[in-house]
Order: sequence, then structure tokens, then C-alpha cells
Amino acid sequence: MSIINKDLIESLRTNIASQRDTIRTQLTDLVAFPSVHGTEETKKACKDAAAAVAGMFAELGIELISHDTIDGSITLSGFVPAASESAKTVLLYSHYDVQPAGDESAWTASPWQLDERDGRWYGRGTADCKGNVVMHLAALRALLDDAIASQVELPNIKIIVEGSEERGSAGLNNLIATQPELFSADVILIADVGNAEVGQPTLVTTLRGTADLEVRVDALQQPVHSGMFGGAAPDALAALIRMLDSLRDENGHTKIDGLDCSQKWEGLDYEPETFRADAGALDEVELLSNQDASVADLTWARPAVIVTGIDCPPATNAVNAIAATAMAHINFRIPGGVDPAEAQEALENHLRAHAPWGVKVSVNRDELANPFRANVEGDVVKLVSDSLAAAYGKETASMGEGASIPLCATLLEAVPGADIALYGVEEPQCRIHSADESVDPNEIRDIAVGEAVFLSSINAL
Repeated sequence: MSIINKDLIESLRTNIASQRDTIRTQLTDLVAFPSVHGTEETKKACKDAAAAVAGMFAELGIELISHDTIDGSITLSGFVPAASESAKTVLLYSHYDVQPAGDESAWTASPWQLDERDGRWYGRGTADCKGNVVMHLAALRALLDDAIASQVELPNIKIIVEGSEERGSAGLNNLIATQPELFSADVILIADVGNAEVGQPTLVTTLRGTADLEVRVDALQQPVHSGMFGGAAPDALAALIRMLDSLRDENGHTKIDGLDCSQKWEGLDYEPETFRADAGALDEVELLSNQDASVADLTWARPAVIVTGIDCPPATNAVNAIAATAMAHINFRIPGGVDPAEAQEALENHLRAHAPWGVKVSVNRDELANPFRANVEGDVVKLVSDSLAAAYGKETASMGEGASIPLCATLLEAVPGADIALYGVEEPQCRIHSADESVDPNEIRDIAVGEAVFLSSINAL
């Protein structure tokens, strides 16, 4: 028997739908801040963005406290006490820092100005993750409305809005270690992912971890003339290319000596044509999936190596010289069930073993991020699923997510008794981390309704 009040759903839906102008105004204000953590140029923007978020919660009567963290970012925390001493405690998480805009000429309009086109709102952070910040605000605004508040018994609500998620969450991780009471909760709702597609409510149940590294190849004391020495002299760039090529088989699938890369995904499939459209694959360019490895297998269940940067002589104004040194950054995604430290060691060993001609190889290992797997069997996660289904009017799906949110594994360790659920407004059309990032405002509305339904129902469990 469902504990969700069906009459309340319509009241919440009507209230949140009526907030559209407010939601847009708040998101417009937040997008205007280039809150990229970690650069001197954007330090003030990050501080101003944190103040703006705190101001928006203050309008609801919710005070957010600013915490200056060890990585220079500001984390905001707040607490809304329940009327009942026996009420459960729910923590709501999102973040206000964003990825850099990159080449702004690749954007149709300014990344720092919300622009509406074809029913979507464009701008850096509209989805990841400022769209989720205003989603939380919309849900709380509805629940605190006098007409609705009189009908519900809310839990204790904790709020965390982070300022350095896109740069590894070092500040928040330290805050968890030094002030764990801010994060203790029965339920943690992390709004930093999205639905499988627009209009399909979805819970993300797994996240890959990361085990990145930087590999450098040295072959010569200095670059030398390609005419005088080419053909016999060892070429650092050619050696690096061979090493990187050895990380994929003939189908393009990741292969690393001593590491299982054959896992299968059990759950919602990711149709190849949908993935092709979501990824923006060019016509006639093949996907790497096949009958032995589905899109879901490759993106959610298996390790994946992605070369995200190479330092080598540029093609523009190229000099006819053999490269003495070359370097690459490897983004290594690790699925649940695989130890990131062991995977990182296997990757380094593989690269060293496949280095040709005795070139000198040096490796700098990045910090590890553990993969995450949610407990989907309990009543709490089922209630989250049912609440999203009630908001959308269709059954909630479950899927994996190839990205990493290190916070999830950190919280699972710090608050082992908490149920953690992941959802949000970042469906594939959002193009997060890319030019022309956008959000569907109806996703903000419907996710907010689902969250409000859950918050109004959790104390009945």
C-alpha cells in the first residue's frame, strides 16, 4: 500500500509549476557567475555565487552557513528542523561550482547568460549543477507554502551546497572528516545526475570511480633534426602513440593486462541509436558497441580508458624535429567491483610493459575516486522511486552512470547507515561539460515535484 498522498501530489505540481518565472530568474542569476573553482580569475565569482545561493535559501527562511574549506572553496550548510522529535533526517546535496566554458566561440550565445531556445534554457551550469540547486529551492518553496505545509509532516532537512565538486571535492571531503555532524542523516539525496531521457524518471544506481594518471615518455636529450636523425633515432611521440594504442583492442574496447574488462550490465539498456544521438556521433562513424559489448556494458559496467590530453609539438608552425619527450593524461573510469588502486597499478604496469625501444617512462598517479553502488533493495530508495514515478506519471527506471561523484563513496563510508539516492535534471540532451549546455525546465519542475513528494512522505516509513 502506497504511503504517498495522491491529493497532495496535485497541490505540489500546481505550486511548483507556478514557480516557473521564479525558477528561471534564480537560475539566470546563478548562471551569470562564472563560478569555476581553482582559478584566481574566478575566485570572486565563486564567492559571489555562494552568497547568491545563500540569499535564495534565506528568502525561504532557511539560513545557510558558509564554511571556508581547505581547498579555498566555500561549502554552504543549512538545517530545517522538523516539528516532531522522532522525524527522520534527510540531507539534500547539490553544488554551485561549474566547469570552465572552454572556447566561448563554440557557444551559440554567452555561456554566462541564460538563453532560451526551443523550450530549453542554455548556459554553463543550467543543468550541472545550478539547475539542481534551483530544483531543491522549488521543492522546499512548495513544501513551506502555508497551504501545503499544513498538510504535511516534514523530516529534519539538512542542506549542503558545495563549491568545488568539479575539482575533486577536497574541501568538502575535509569538512566531512572534521564536522561529520553536518552530514549525519537517515537519507541522502544527491541531485547531480539526470534521467535516461527527458520525461523518463530515473534513479542512478551505480557510478564509476576514477584512477587517472599522467604518463611521460623521454627518448632524447633534446629534439633533433628529423632529416639528419629521422629513421634511426627513437621518437618519444611515436613511442607514446604505440603505448596508448595498446590500451584498446581491434574493436576499440579497453584492454589492460591483468585487469578484467569484460563485465556485463544488468539493468536498463542504452539503445545504440539513442546513445549515438546523445553523444553526437557523426554519420557513418561506428559506435564501439557490438554483440559482445553493449553500450551499457561499455559505459556503465566496464573499465574505460580515455586520453584527455597530450603534450607534444603542436601541428601549427610545426618544426621538422623528432620529439625528445611526450606526455599524456589518461582518464581511467572504474566500475563497481573493481578496486581503483589495483586498476591504476595495472594501467601503469601495462604502459611500462608496452613501451617500445627502451624509452624512459615516468608515471604520476592522480588521486583515486571509488566507484559507488546504491542499495536499491530498501524501503527508502523504493519510496524515492515511487515519488519520482508519481511526479512523472510513469514508472521510474534504474540505470548506471559512467561519470564519477567521489562524494557518494565518501558519504557511504562516513554515514554507513544512510540510504543514498541519486537523481537530478541532467539528462543526456543537457550536454554537461560541453558547449551549449542546457536544461529542460520541465525536468526541473518534475524532479522538484518528486523530491517534494518524497520529503512529504518519508516520515510515514
